[in-house]
Amino acid sequence: MNKIKLIVLSFFAVVGIASVVVPSYALASPADSINQGVKDVGGAGEAPLGTRIQTVVNILLYILGAIAVIMIVIGGISYTTSNGDSGKIKTAKDTILYAVVGLVVAILAYAIVNFVIASF
Repeated sequence: MNKIKLIVLSFFAVVGIASVVVPSYALASPADSINQGVKDVGGAGEAPLGTRIQTVVNILLYILGAIAVIMIVIGGISYTTSNGDSGKIKTAKDTILYAVVGLVVAILAYAIVNFVIASF
């Protein structure tokens, strides 16, 4: 029964995070999104190598950051549902710690990549 509760709570946590992230992209009209995509793809020649690298790294770091936040939520849920079991509490604390470390590494990598690309 606890596993079902954990799965349901995890599902609602992911849906909650998605409901916060998705509307920021949904604010633009579809025509504006299509026009922006055409401008990004077409136009005068290809984007410089630095811009392409920056875009790829930013997308990967965004995904890494989202995974870290989801792991923090899962660790928090597992911490609150541990019922005082010291092994589960240690596992949950480790999950949260490693997720926070991953989030900090992702933020620092984002800053370093953008600094290096902007320098050239």
